[in-house]
Order: sequence, then structure tokens, then C-alpha cells
Amino acid sequence: MPPCSSPSLMPAANPFDTSHLRDLGLDDKLKEECGVFGVVGVSDAANFVALGLHALQHRGQEAGGIVSHDPEQGFNNARRFGYVRDNFTSQKVMETLPGPLAIGHVRYSTSGSKGQTAIRDVQPFFGEFSMGGAAIAHNGNITNAESLKRELIERGSIFQSTSDSECIIHLMARSLQRNIPERMEDALRRVEGAYSVVAMNQNQLIGVRDPLGVRPLVLGKIGDGWALSSETCALDIIGADFVREIEPGEMVVIGNNGVESHFPFRPQKPRFCIFEHVYFSRPDSILGGRSVYETREAIGRELAKESPVEADLVCPVPDSGTPAAIGFSLESGIPYAMGIIRNQYVGRTFIEPTEHIRNMGVRLKLNVNRALIRGKRVILVDDSVVRGTTSRKIKEMILDAGAKEVHFRIASPPTAWPCFYGVDTPQREKLLAATMSEEEMRDHLAVDSLKFISLDGLYRAVGQAGGRNQECPQYCDACFSGEYPVVPADMMAKGFEMKAAE
Repeated sequence: MPPCSSPSLMPAANPFDTSHLRDLGLDDKLKEECGVFGVVGVSDAANFVALGLHALQHRGQEAGGIVSHDPEQGFNNARRFGYVRDNFTSQKVMETLPGPLAIGHVRYSTSGSKGQTAIRDVQPFFGEFSMGGAAIAHNGNITNAESLKRELIERGSIFQSTSDSECIIHLMARSLQRNIPERMEDALRRVEGAYSVVAMNQNQLIGVRDPLGVRPLVLGKIGDGWALSSETCALDIIGADFVREIEPGEMVVIGNNGVESHFPFRPQKPRFCIFEHVYFSRPDSILGGRSVYETREAIGRELAKESPVEADLVCPVPDSGTPAAIGFSLESGIPYAMGIIRNQYVGRTFIEPTEHIRNMGVRLKLNVNRALIRGKRVILVDDSVVRGTTSRKIKEMILDAGAKEVHFRIASPPTAWPCFYGVDTPQREKLLAATMSEEEMRDHLAVDSLKFISLDGLYRAVGQAGGRNQECPQYCDACFSGEYPVVPADMMAKGFEMKAAE
């Protein structure tokens, strides 16, 4: 898999290692998977891609990359560690990425070398084929990647990265189909799991979504050109009009003939990730025709109906708990207040992370509005509880500020199962809800009450009035239910035990 040309130098080590967040106790959230973005038919397409990736930064902060194609200079790429704003805003860098066609990727390592990302793992990936070059950027997780990789290596493939996404390039290389889109179809038929792929050859932008539609992908129009994006918020930033979502199992090929749509895979009932509504997507995005912000507000309203409690204030755990807290306040009539203030500039501490500093980690990120909290019965609304470490520290901060009572209301059901479809979750035994009942979790967190929204309540909030159809759920909710729509083959081979059929 030869790299495409790049005149820029790459650092040998990762200067944006997120271990400092772990050291400070700030990583007790499910990690966003990745974000993909592509543009064709506009001048200096890479500049539009950089803007789109900036809007998708919440989906991956470890690293990012852009590949462009220019008819005279061919393929060019730049891959960097860290934020888009720090790497793809200088004229010097962007001048190395000319052309009317480009794709990009922001990354959080859901597979491969977690915490020790190498530049070789940063997407997009590039390959030279007999009919020309192609680059791909992938959001999701291939659940049979390890078995595919073993097979490909035995047949002579030489892998350059630890990423599951590279399997697609090697499968394309071995395909006998006549062009890049057909080779991609051929490759993806061998792939299991979840994927939204944005790809390109010399003159076409390609988008593919897995048959279950687990991960999002949308189509936009900008002037005479087109854009593909993980979320609609990234279309907004470049002034593109949202056209539609790419359908589950659909491949779009965008070139001189406009947008050509194909459905190369066996149709299946869609299972979009319900946690995109709860946490992953930006609140200003649209998912399935619904405003993410309005959905999260509806989750808060549903939570207030299911688990009312007498209190003086409703406070979000910022920022992801804010819309649900507003909904809870509106439904319950209890005043909404910013009882916790988030420091937007928390980053690598200049102090060695001793035990004392680790204990201060949450305080570096969040601070309690003491004058507001003192003497009050406080409802804290958060999006999820994973290990519970951050929740305990926030509770202690609220009590230290003089709160009379602390009640947690969680805008998702208990997270009791790991995700294998593009989200970095701890091993099951490290998930608080996998080993404790709700009451045991309340005791563990030492709060006055703890309630999660029910799975039926979550379904109602996202527009399914009848709640969850137990026999045929409309979403992928495996992290809550343990019901995996795609068998995680690699993990099963390692001894993972799925939930027994009831």
C-alpha cells in the first residue's frame, strides 16, 4: 500500500497522546468513533474538507488527514496528529493539497494501536491499482478484520498499519473487477460490522454505507459540486445544502455524470446506532429527519416523566447533558441552572500527574457554581454512566459546594455491554452497569437517587411512539440490550460471550 506523494514531513511520535486525560480521570466517556468528509467539483476542495473536518472534530481528536487529487499533480496527502485547527489552517499546508476532489478523516482509535497511534494508522489510506489510485476514509469498525487480515497476509499482502480499515484496500487490490467502485463493492461484500466509507479515485467521489446503516453518512450540494459527510453540521460550515442521507446498503458514485446510486448488498432491516442521538452527534445535526437537539430535549422530558424527584434545580453535566437537562426542566417545572461550569481550554497539564493531581483532574475541566448550588437539592443530568469514576467526583464537588441533596438522572439506559461497531468502550467487566444493579450503582456513587431512562423511553424520545419492538428493534442498541445485530466474530474468537437468548 504505497503512500501518495506528500511534500510535508510527518512527526515520528504522537504529540497528542490522550493518556493525560486518562491520567487526570477525564476519559470516563464512550469515545466518539471517527468522522469522514469528502468534496468533489469545487476549486481547492481540500480547503472545504478541512472546514468539514473541523465541524466533525467531536468525532475524533487524536489525528486527521486529507487526500486530494489534482489532474496535473496527481494524488497528495497530509496526515497529522492533533486538532484540525492546528494542522489544516495554514496556507503552506493547504497549498500542498490542490485539486477539485478531496476526502478527509478525523480519528479516535477504535481499533489498532490505542493510545499509541502511529502516523501509519492515520486515514485516509491510499493504494495504487492497475486502473489508478484510490483513497478511503472509514467510520465504523470491521468485526471480522483480524480473520481477514490473517487470510490476506497468508496470501502475500503486506500491511502498513494496525487499522481494520486497511483490509478494504487489500481486498480491493485482490479484486478482479474492472474499476474502483466495483472493486470497492467486491471488497465490502467480505466485510462484516459497521462502516460508512468516503472514498475517491482520480475523478470520482464515492460514498458507501453498510447494509444496517449503523453509522451516519449524508449527501450535500455545494454550487456545482457535491459533498459527503458524517453529519449535516459539517455541510452547514461550508455552505452546502443538505440533500439526503445515504441509505443503508447504498453506494453513491459522484463524477461527471452527477450522482449515481447503487444498492449492491443484500437488503436488511436498518439498525442505526441509537447512541448517535444520545451523545455522539453534534446537537445542531439532523439524524433521520430529526433535530439531534430536539431529540435530546425529548429524552430529558421522557426522563422527567419516568423518574420525577422533588428538587430545587436541574443542572446539566456539560456539555453533552445540556439539552436533556433543559427538557427535564421544562417537563418537571423545576428551574434549569448552570450549576457546573466547563473549562473549554483543559488540556495537557504542565504538572506531573501525581496521585494528588489526578484527584484534581475533574476540577480542571469542571467547576461548581457555588453561590447557585449552596443549600439546594440538585438534579444532575448526564448523558451516560460508563465506569462511574467521573460521576463520583462530580457528586463530591457538588456536595463540597454545599448542596443539600444530589440526584442523578441519566439520559440513556445503563451501558452494560461493549460496542464493536466503531465506539471505543471498556471491557464489559469495567462497565459499572455490567456488574451492578441500579440500586447498587446508586450506593456506589453515594447519591440520594439515581435513575436511567428506560430503553422504551429512549425509543419514544427518538420518535418510536410504541417504544422498543422487542422482536425487531429499529435501532442498534447493543450497548444497552446486549443484542448485537452483527456477530462480533473476532471478539467471539477471543472468548467474548454474547447475551444468552431469553
